[in-house]
Formats: sequence, C-alpha cells, structure tokens
Amino acid sequence: MVTIAVTSESADEPRVAVSPDTVKKLIGLGANVRIESGAGARSRFSDDAYRAAGAEIVTRPEALYGADILLSVRRPAMEEVAALKPGAIVAGMIDPYGDRGALAALAGTGATVFSMEFMPRTTRAQSMDVLSSQANLAGYKAVVDGAAMFGQALPMMMTPAGTVPAAKAFIMGVGVAGLQAIATARRLGAQVTATDVRPATKEQVQSLGAKFIAVEDDEFKQAQTAAGYAKPMSAEYQAKQAELIAQHVKSQDLVITTALIPGRPAPKLITRAMIESMKPGAVIVDLAAERGGNTELTEPGKTVETPNGVKIFAPLNLAGTIAVNASSLYARNLLAFLETMIDKKEKTLAINWDDELIKGTLVAKGGQLVHPNLTTNTVT
Repeated sequence: MVTIAVTSESADEPRVAVSPDTVKKLIGLGANVRIESGAGARSRFSDDAYRAAGAEIVTRPEALYGADILLSVRRPAMEEVAALKPGAIVAGMIDPYGDRGALAALAGTGATVFSMEFMPRTTRAQSMDVLSSQANLAGYKAVVDGAAMFGQALPMMMTPAGTVPAAKAFIMGVGVAGLQAIATARRLGAQVTATDVRPATKEQVQSLGAKFIAVEDDEFKQAQTAAGYAKPMSAEYQAKQAELIAQHVKSQDLVITTALIPGRPAPKLITRAMIESMKPGAVIVDLAAERGGNTELTEPGKTVETPNGVKIFAPLNLAGTIAVNASSLYARNLLAFLETMIDKKEKTLAINWDDELIKGTLVAKGGQLVHPNLTTNTVT
C-alpha cells in the first residue's frame, strides 16, 4: 500500500495539497493518506471532514515518517523530506527557478521530486495544469480586489439623479489569468480593453466582449510561433506599441498586468511616466509581482500609492486568498497526476519513466537535479 503524507504549509501559504474529495479518491486507488492535524483549516477543510473521507489525522512527524509520497503546495522543508522513506516522491509547486542552492540540497536527499510548474501544456495534461488552475482564480480575484480598491462603481448606472459612467478596465496579457480578468470585469459591468503580443488572442478578447488594443502591422501579424508562443519583436515595433499603450493607459481606471515568464524577470509593461499620466484613484493590480512586477514602481507584496494618487497592488499569492477554491482545484491537479503513477489493479506505485508527463515534471532523482531546464543555461 502506498502511504501519502500531507502537512501544514508555512504561515504565508493558506492552501493545502488535498481536499476531502481527493482524499476519498486517493484511498480508492489503494493509498493510505496521513494528514497533519489542522493542515486544511485555512482552506476550511476540517480534520473531521478528512477523517470522514478515510484519512488518518496525525501529528506532523507521524504523517511524514516512512511515507512513500509527500504532497505539498510549496517546496517542503529539508527536515520534512528527510523523514520520508528513502527515495520517496515529493510533488508540489517546487519553485524550480528559486533558491538554486536549496533546490540542489533537496535533490541531495535522494527524493524523487516533481515540480508541478513544469507540467507540459498538452491536452492530456490539462487536468494537471496547476499554473492554469491557480492563474484562473488569480485573474478573477485581481479584478474583484482592484474594484474594491478603486472605490467607485464599475458598471454604468442610469438613475433619476443622473448617469454613473462605466469604469474602464485594461487587461495586459491574455493568458489564463488575463482571460478570466476580462470575463470578470465584463460581468461587473466595466468597459474592458485588453492587449497581448500574440495576434491569435485578438479573437479570444473579442469573444469575451472586450476591445483588443495593439499596433496591428505586418510584423504583429507574424508575431507568433507555430506552437502559439510570442516571437521577439523589433525595437521599432516595441516603441510603437509602447506609445499606443502609454496613450491608452492615461484614461484607464483599473489596469491588470499578467505578463510572467517562468525563470525570468517580469517584463516592464508600464513605466513610471505612464503611471504619472494616470488619473487619481486609478488602480493597477500587478500579477507578476513574484518576478519583480510589470511596472517600474511595483513593490512586491505591497500596495503603494503614488504622489498622483495611483494605487499599485502587487500581491504575491492572490490565488491563496481564496484558498477554499484554490486548494480544491490544486488537489484535483495533484490527484490527476498521481493517477498516472499508481497501478489501479495492484494498487502499487508503477511509474512509467518514459511518460511525457513524468519526464516533463521530474526535477530530481537519485540525488541529482535532472530536469534539462535546471541542468543547462536554457529556459524553455
């Protein structure tokens, strides 16, 4: 029987790696699930709910001791991994590009480490894509929090006392978070525009009822690879696009920035001059704060207000602020991934090391870092 351990996360991480629903399904696969008491409390999953699903509720040392698998949200502490069975599996959002020394030390424990951030973007892996599940929630919450900070109504309102104009929301970056931000801002009644360097996103933006903003010249029309990624743009195009955005930002009430490239500093989309041109009371929500932010004035983890009255909100874990939903989705991502590793008939671990999902997410094995993004200087 496979023993799975789950422990409480750090004080600044309210999410948890399993839900009562996924515990029940893991046990159905033949696993024994041991959960540290209180691990799900900040996601409103009680010990009783886990116990009713079939989990053992124990202390942290009891959960970890001799376990075959440790499921986590963030990179676990060394002492946790050391308490597992030798060569045990660790699966979570490992932050593979952060603190390389600590990552190498984690590999040195001999654990088999999977980084869920490296999940391939394929149709088969969609149910395991933690970046998408969490970004979806972050895009929603960015608009909700931004609207609250704005302190004015978002929809147009016709009243006997006069008309309240619709607020203007601008979404920069039309990935998973950006698309959800567009949809949420539209539901709240804002007048929504959006931009992205990939021409294929124009149709997505328009399908959600928003207006697409970009310099749509010949270079722009060729600015996407066959795989759907953005091509580097010329300095001339970048200058034209920056001027267009600078003019557009001046009139916006709420700006959501979402441009984040794993392993690299976040691109600066909004300059100091652009911010200084914005209206008093305008709000920027910077979803790229963990990599330095998309504005020149972002302070990661803080909310700053500029002399001209613009607020820049730079949360580091926005999905975690709606931990009930975030944990539920993340737990399902992990369950789907573990299902590929367990023989349902024999109810034992049966990892296919040639599986593209296993190879794509495997960070460390046999005491060494093994992922190509971490053993070369290339980020893919």
